[in-house]
Amino acid sequence: MENDYKFMRMAIALSEKNVAEGLGGPFGAVIVKGDQVIAASANTVVPTNDPTAHAEVSAIRLACQQLNTYSLEGCVIYTSCEPCPMCFGAIYWARLDKIYYANTKADAAAIGFDDHFIYDELDLPIDERKLPVVELLRDEALGAFRAWGAHERKTHY
Repeated sequence: MENDYKFMRMAIALSEKNVAEGLGGPFGAVIVKGDQVIAASANTVVPTNDPTAHAEVSAIRLACQQLNTYSLEGCVIYTSCEPCPMCFGAIYWARLDKIYYANTKADAAAIGFDDHFIYDELDLPIDERKLPVVELLRDEALGAFRAWGAHERKTHY
């Protein structure tokens, strides 16, 4: 339990440093395996001009590079805020074992980082969403899916 506090404080310190240095949003994340920090990152959306460079996604990318794998099974993430929908999805895809978070999504919404509209959009039928979503050339695209299904050396992830 003591290490959990230590790692969460590291994530919080990254978020505070990011604000103090004017580098981006108040978010930090640390990925740990056992008692070892594998990767740590703050939100780098603004300096990298990358809207996917949230602290959690950036830490996942770094951890995967460090461990030379796309699976972070056996690892835990400590994040200064409850993950947004994108980060939550990335955490699942990376197969992290557990999420510890500090601030809530309501806390984030209160300072202008409100992702509620995304949750609302996902509940709507495709044709009722604000962002137009159009299916195009499905029959042509299915060829790649059929090839994947038949490929003998595919890597399931």
